[in-house]
Amino acid sequence: MSLYFPDDLTSRERLDAGHDQPARLAVIGHPVAHSLSPRMHQPALDEAGIAARYIKVEVEPGQVAEVFTQMRALGFIGCNVTVPHKFEALAACDEVDAGAAEMGVVNTVRFDPDATRGFNTDGYGFEEAVRETLGVTLRGAAVLIAGAGGGAGGAIAVHCAREGVARLVLANRSVDKIEELAGRIRSQHGEVEILTAALDDPRLKAWAHDADLIVNTSSLGLKESDPSPLPSDCFTARHAAYDTIYRPGTAFQQAAIAAGARVGTGREMLLHQGVKAFRIWFPGSDPVAAMRRGLASG
Repeated sequence: MSLYFPDDLTSRERLDAGHDQPARLAVIGHPVAHSLSPRMHQPALDEAGIAARYIKVEVEPGQVAEVFTQMRALGFIGCNVTVPHKFEALAACDEVDAGAAEMGVVNTVRFDPDATRGFNTDGYGFEEAVRETLGVTLRGAAVLIAGAGGGAGGAIAVHCAREGVARLVLANRSVDKIEELAGRIRSQHGEVEILTAALDDPRLKAWAHDADLIVNTSSLGLKESDPSPLPSDCFTARHAAYDTIYRPGTAFQQAAIAAGARVGTGREMLLHQGVKAFRIWFPGSDPVAAMRRGLASG
């Protein structure tokens, strides 16, 4: 599918040239060419009889607010937001729902007549994915999140706390980023034990062995040459391991599989967060089957 840029949002004539249907939904990111979102959203739109295209827009950091303004002017329904724009999207919205506000990031935007409204569907998508693919229930579980300083990591951490996990281990290359997150979670969910560590902290192996679910929310794995964010000795056969990267065969996945752990990939999370986003734009819709077929087609 074609890749668009902010300059393409200057007019309908330019954006829709050569197409029968107008572009009215999008995913923005940097980079965004690899995104599978159009592959699942377009079949859902087509099946529902909605005359609209879902496109990918490459947006540089610092351009999110301007792109939202352009989209509003062109009559867009909304957009999805991926790395690295989830923090910037929060600031660019007029209103943000309670869950996204607590998470501190926005990944779904709806352009209503009176306001640009922000939501976050990452937590919901993650919970549905680990339940469906790994049989994991979050309530009462011990969860370790590697790369918790990013937008998806923070959203998943907050969602885990909201759903009643017993323990959260937040690991990140930069500890400063996760200390602020840990403080926010403690202030709202004092019953959850929160531990923080750098990814090279020697305590991490023992904390990982005590976890029920180990999650990679870092960007490591987007490139084939990327290493795992965690050493292989963090994984055991009793673990469930979930990689939010949807490319199969990442080093994180390989390390978990070699240890005998149950492993899930980000495609399931992508599906379920996309379903929730679609229902934000089109309440009462049921896009699950069409989206699942779309993802499986590639």
